[in-house]
Amino acid sequence: MTALCCPLRKGGGCDSYEHATMATHLSLLLLPLLLTMAGGAGLEDKKVPFQNMVINVPEKTPVPYALYQFQKKHPGVNEFRVQGEGPDIIKVSKDGWLYLDKALNWSEDDNFMVSVEALADGRVVDGPIFLTINVEDINDHAPYFSQSDYAAVVRESHPAGQPFTRVFAMDQDDPQTPNAQLRFSLVSQIPKRDNVALFQIHPVSGEVSTTEEGERLLKARESIQFTRGEDSGHDSLKRKFDDYCPGKTIPYELNPFFTCMERVETRRRNLDPLDDPDYVLFVRVQDLNGASDVALSGNAKVNIAIRPNLWVNPGPLHVKENLQETYPLVITKVQSNEPKAVYKLVQKERGEKFPFKITEDGEVLLTEPLDREDKSMYILVVLAQDIHQNEVDPPMEIQVIVDDMNDNAPVCLNMESVFEVQEGEPAGSLIGQLMAIDDDDEETLNAQLTYKIMSSDPTTSSKTFSIDAASGQIQALQSLQRKQQQLYKLTVQVSDPDFNTECQVVIKVIDVNNEMPIFEQKNYGSPPLAEDTPVGHTVLTLRATDADDPDSGSSKIQFHITAGDDNEVFTMETEGDGVGHLVVAKPLDFETFPTYNLQIDARNPEPLMKGLEYGSESTAFVSLTVTDVDELPEFSLDILDVTVPENTSRGALLLTVEAKDPEGKEISFKMEGDSMGWLELDPASGQIKTKGKMDREALDVLTVTITAFEKENPSMSSQREVSVRLLDVNDNVPKLVESQAFICVKKPQPVIIRAQDPDDAPYSQPFTFAFAHGKKSPNWVLQPVDGASAKLTWRKAVTEDQTFSIPIKIQDNAGMGVTHSFQVRVCNCTELGYCYQPPEPRPGKLGMAPTIGILAGVLGFVIIVFVIVIKRSGKNKRRAPAEQETNALM
Repeated sequence: MTALCCPLRKGGGCDSYEHATMATHLSLLLLPLLLTMAGGAGLEDKKVPFQNMVINVPEKTPVPYALYQFQKKHPGVNEFRVQGEGPDIIKVSKDGWLYLDKALNWSEDDNFMVSVEALADGRVVDGPIFLTINVEDINDHAPYFSQSDYAAVVRESHPAGQPFTRVFAMDQDDPQTPNAQLRFSLVSQIPKRDNVALFQIHPVSGEVSTTEEGERLLKARESIQFTRGEDSGHDSLKRKFDDYCPGKTIPYELNPFFTCMERVETRRRNLDPLDDPDYVLFVRVQDLNGASDVALSGNAKVNIAIRPNLWVNPGPLHVKENLQETYPLVITKVQSNEPKAVYKLVQKERGEKFPFKITEDGEVLLTEPLDREDKSMYILVVLAQDIHQNEVDPPMEIQVIVDDMNDNAPVCLNMESVFEVQEGEPAGSLIGQLMAIDDDDEETLNAQLTYKIMSSDPTTSSKTFSIDAASGQIQALQSLQRKQQQLYKLTVQVSDPDFNTECQVVIKVIDVNNEMPIFEQKNYGSPPLAEDTPVGHTVLTLRATDADDPDSGSSKIQFHITAGDDNEVFTMETEGDGVGHLVVAKPLDFETFPTYNLQIDARNPEPLMKGLEYGSESTAFVSLTVTDVDELPEFSLDILDVTVPENTSRGALLLTVEAKDPEGKEISFKMEGDSMGWLELDPASGQIKTKGKMDREALDVLTVTITAFEKENPSMSSQREVSVRLLDVNDNVPKLVESQAFICVKKPQPVIIRAQDPDDAPYSQPFTFAFAHGKKSPNWVLQPVDGASAKLTWRKAVTEDQTFSIPIKIQDNAGMGVTHSFQVRVCNCTELGYCYQPPEPRPGKLGMAPTIGILAGVLGFVIIVFVIVIKRSGKNKRRAPAEQETNALM
């Protein structure tokens, strides 16, 4: 310990007794610290060379706290000196102990730098070295909400998971550490009937929404409903009460039922969740992402009022086609939550016919009969708007389903259906299936068809064939012989419950298939095929013959690829007269399949005679060689979209574009179209990162073009569009559209204050307007008009012009806002309704004497300038010959 103090020696050592006393105090101060270190990690671990260092120190570390002891390089070093940003915080003892003398606070300064010099008898012999002290944040601040009580209103049947309000919280700890990573949770819901949670909160964003149970179960208190244009005043309320409770004898004011009804209507008009909530949510916010037992927390309440939702979809509606009624016909009615809403009806799909209208009371009318075969369903979009065509309720889609009536008879697909059957087929053999259709709804009995053989030619054929009544399949009841009858004709009746149609059927008995198709050649060689051959190209034409009776199924030839093409890259197209075409069906790829060995079989649609089998003469072979072509680079995805918040930090990775060259060549990327300068692309890896601050209010979707190209041959390139969609964050406050207005003294009218916020919902409208001091004003009344404006009214009379500066706080729907100064001038107005401006006094005219003096001065100045010019020109003439002689000598 003596090394830390300065011993008193006769004749030297310390300059004075005072110096020795200070050193003794220092040693006493460091004594507990060094004893602690000795009992802990030991002193050896704290010894470091005298060099630049970065030291991390937790804030609020108890002091004094030893950091390190510097090892002396110079043998004569007997003290150290510290300078810089924190000499009162960081100190060093004479024997090199660097220690903390004052507790650190991250919120005041998160880092600072000091320099240390080693001295020998007051002379610098080493250094300076520089020490960077990083102050590490500790979790010493609890998170807190922006408000202790939030107010929100939600309607019945609000979609589950769709936010209707949001809570905000802050934490003063380091935002780059878990100490400020916040997580929201719902503590309790009051009331919580049957233990059913009706609300939920997003753990990260703090957005409050309904659960699926909440969407289904939330109900508003009963209230009086008024239709569009109906007066909602006190007298109208009395009339409605008389309609519900006729024959009353008690005065309204004394009737408890009427006063209860009056209170309900008053609450509906002045719904305030803070004064009379239907539900109260207790929410909590925790730091450390809510994942630790030592996380700090804050709490708030969300007061929720439930509004009735009259905007209920009445669909789907069912209307019978060809309905015999008086038109227009009311088929349903809708009612907006806004009594003064204006209704508009539009068709969702494009179509010429739209036989629907809507009245001002919300009645949906059908203007003419419907035909299901023309259109089986309509989607009506009902809009509820205010007088400025702003939507007051979300658009409603109503399905109108046209129910079928049996107004269509069955129709035969062919006027005459022809079937072939080989002679000698056993009884029960399938001849074919008669096809008929009915345009009525196939899901109803109106389109269920039945089949019946009505007549035959020859007449004995009625016992030769049968037909399935449900499917229309025709079967032979006996073995047919060509020498007995080659042709049969049947008349088949096809019926639905109300209509029937007759179809004609012809059955040909053909010769037995005892001849097989024969190819003209067995092997068609190895024709080359370029890799970029287009789909649909005919590679080869093959021919085969069959000796069976012509114009029958036994002689008809069909071609099939039966081997060598597992991926179905090729197909066979069959023509009449035994001609087949080998066609490219899919794009070729040399890198995957450079060769194809195809086996092609020729077959008859009719089965061979018993005992016969197709032989090798009915099979041909083709070997195709695909030649390589330099192909364009290929992207791994066709659609490249990414959605990120607009406040995404600079340097963040948004997307990695992946592409490759089919031939394995090295490729590179380039980007075009970044008009905002927000993005940067790594040409080698395809990584797209942010390089500038993005702003959704400037551009919500940024579309750029990414080109992948071969490094050796840049002309071989492919392009894809990448769309970066920006999600809104609450980064703007509402601002005044106009910051000043005037009020006429004689005809005072309220001033309309309008605000705007470029953010989207829920960070924009409706705005809250209030005086900055939060209290009522004796001179002004501030009332909301709509979500974006408020009305400012002057209470008192003024006899002279005055200008007032009124501080008004404007907040958005999320509670974010600032105070604005709104200037109002109260003045006398002209007949046109503007403030009167008295004419400004004009400066007087100059008299005769000043005018003559000014003219004389100007004239004298001109004469002086003229004399100077004349003299200078004379000197220049005399100087010219001398200059010419000098130039000649040079």
